[in-house]
Amino acid sequence: MHCKRTVLMLGLIAAASLPAPDACAEAVPRFEITPFVGYRAGGNFEADATDTTPKKSVDVREDGSFGLDLGLYRDEHGFYEFLYSQQTAALDSNDPQLSGLDVKIEYYQFGGTAMFPGETDWLVPYLSMTIGATRWSADGFDSDTKFSGSLGGGLRIPFSDYLVATLGLRGYLTFVQSNTSFFCVSDAEGGGCLVKSSGSTFFQAEAQLGLTLRF
Repeated sequence: MHCKRTVLMLGLIAAASLPAPDACAEAVPRFEITPFVGYRAGGNFEADATDTTPKKSVDVREDGSFGLDLGLYRDEHGFYEFLYSQQTAALDSNDPQLSGLDVKIEYYQFGGTAMFPGETDWLVPYLSMTIGATRWSADGFDSDTKFSGSLGGGLRIPFSDYLVATLGLRGYLTFVQSNTSFFCVSDAEGGGCLVKSSGSTFFQAEAQLGLTLRF
């Protein structure tokens, strides 16, 4: 009996001496979801010359955007992400066929975000890099999809361990072949395209405001 009591006491002492679970590690979320609103600017096309007008630039008007960012945490300072962002904006042109045409520009991006916490827990800088695709579409016209990437950064403002506000800027760069045609249509009466790429890239910048839920 004395031997059993000794073994029991040694077991209790050994259990008490084990390190306690890391409370901070347990508090690290596994996922996060961030709906956001934004304002996007940039984007340029080129309209073909006609008998009465020379070749000219056609801009995408600045307008609002919205999207969703999903994150899968790698560790407490970074996560893998999927980003979707959409803008519907009108083309800016003196050509009646182009002026006011609403085009939808969507970004589908995969990548990751790194966070850089400092001495203050209430303000956390972050950097995001992604690659994916850009899709252009307009009612009545064919859609187009091209390879793209993005670079973003900003600040995360935690309200709690599971609720965070995000303020950021992101640039999207899409790679296209020079003179690629966009917004094309073909029917019984023939076919044609409204605009072409004005260079080898298509660039837009976006300011974002989001609310992150972590769990």
